[in-house]
Amino acid sequence: MPQRITIADAARHVGESVEIPGWLYNLRKSGKIVFPILRDGTGIMQCVALKSALPEDVFEELKHLTQESSLIVRGTIRAEPRAHGGYEMDIESVEILQKVSESDPYPITPKDHGVDFLMDHRHLWLRSQRQHSIIRVRHEIIKAVRDYFDDHGFTLVDTPIFTPAACEGTTTLFEVNYFDNDKAYLTQSGQLYNEADAMAFGKVYCFGPTFRAEKSKTRRHLTEFWMVEPEMAYADLEEIKRVAEEMVIYVVGRVLEKRREDLKILERDVAKLEGVQAPFPRLSYDEAVKNLQQHGSEIQWGGDFGGGDETILTQQFDRPIMVDRFPSAIKAFYMAPDPDRPEVALGVDVLAPEGYGEIIGGGQRIHDLDLLLRRIEEHQLPREAFEWYIDLRKYGTVPHGGFGMGIERCVAWICGLEHVRETIAFPRILYRLRP
Repeated sequence: MPQRITIADAARHVGESVEIPGWLYNLRKSGKIVFPILRDGTGIMQCVALKSALPEDVFEELKHLTQESSLIVRGTIRAEPRAHGGYEMDIESVEILQKVSESDPYPITPKDHGVDFLMDHRHLWLRSQRQHSIIRVRHEIIKAVRDYFDDHGFTLVDTPIFTPAACEGTTTLFEVNYFDNDKAYLTQSGQLYNEADAMAFGKVYCFGPTFRAEKSKTRRHLTEFWMVEPEMAYADLEEIKRVAEEMVIYVVGRVLEKRREDLKILERDVAKLEGVQAPFPRLSYDEAVKNLQQHGSEIQWGGDFGGGDETILTQQFDRPIMVDRFPSAIKAFYMAPDPDRPEVALGVDVLAPEGYGEIIGGGQRIHDLDLLLRRIEEHQLPREAFEWYIDLRKYGTVPHGGFGMGIERCVAWICGLEHVRETIAFPRILYRLRP
């Protein structure tokens, strides 16, 4: 039997007779030659079937094969610079596992389809070349994030998905029934638990799904998304900014190194990604507000940035920017105030260029026990739910901090996508829970 290989490995098997299992991506015909285009999850390859080289019934079966039928092709690999991927297979035999019915054909065809149609058929849309490239870039981003933290002394510590209380307020929580009529919530962030982890391990990160019951219909929001959250003991705001900048540059560099072909399929302008180098421009919130007002924004000091504000700011730069020291009143209860200006917090947002907005938010956490207790009371949070969190300030408290980066927004930016719904295999947005 021929050796089974993948399309991605074809270059290592030139001149060899091999077999490749996959699906029919497309089919071209030219008289006594049929060109089945095969996909196998690792790539796409054109195959060549000559009528003179195959039994008549096999050639006819290939000639009338339908899109997304499953088959195993066997033949010899040869280099062909004009072909997609640079290699072709001369077919010697074919095993057809399932032929898609002509009366119920594959619904996603080369013609244009509306977004709703494609989202309703997301389970099939994932097979398209564009969607493949997006998910492969996502995979590389996630791998690069893990490699960065693993190589810089961080320990991965998983945090709970069920939580007893809010991390950043109760208005955007998904409430679920727990045992014995108790209420629990799907996590908004692993950060609070990660603070405990950092007090045990020094430098940690968690990486998992998070949930926001925010009734937003913008192109930047999902109700379920993945977030990486590093947390560091003995870290101040400047250290947090340094790590965030270094990680983003590392991730972008890895995608450019490993997934340039996918970026080409996505028609991404890689020159804009190649410009993502240190240092990132740094602005204070005060400076950013003045800048926005000069560019026509109606924002006033004390207000949070909207998507339009972030776009105005980032369009002035060719790389991500860092905005720090937002008003304490619009930040979470755990955010440390600036000791010189308590009305602003020691936090930072990293805004991606080209109008993609915030991809990272973080900063120093309050490490003073009395101040934390006041903040919990001011935010009307149930103290009993935070007793364990309060303990962290009783037993060995130190300055510490970290940040969270949403993977989907990062993918959207690096891929140059219009909407985050394409950045994850099965997106959950306000009015979509299926498939």
